[in-house]
Amino acid sequence: MPFDLAAAEVAVDSAVETGLPLIIANVVELAPLPLSLMLGHDQIDTPEDAEAFRAPAELARACGVAVERLRVRSPRPLVALLELVAEREPGLLVFGPDRERIGRRRYGKAAKAVRARAACLVWLA
Repeated sequence: MPFDLAAAEVAVDSAVETGLPLIIANVVELAPLPLSLMLGHDQIDTPEDAEAFRAPAELARACGVAVERLRVRSPRPLVALLELVAEREPGLLVFGPDRERIGRRRYGKAAKAVRARAACLVWLA
């Protein structure tokens, strides 16, 4: 699961309560492997990841919320996330990666950067 379940719930609930669109962004690290990019192997998700990415979107749509799903692959995913936030100017950023995948130290660094640099309310898983 690429997202923390509580984070997905908070994001969907917030969008439903405010009536604002929901952007679900899966921001992941892309290793610089040119052949993989050319062959399209950078776009492959496990079935579990694909379902976990789809589930909050379907729930929000069922509740009448407009949803946009984004997959952002970057050698610097945190920088890419912060650029996305600056570009889209959300009212709330729900930062909820799967803590088992990202690791404690990396999560702490990322959460600190998000709190410091995002110009919106931030909810951390």
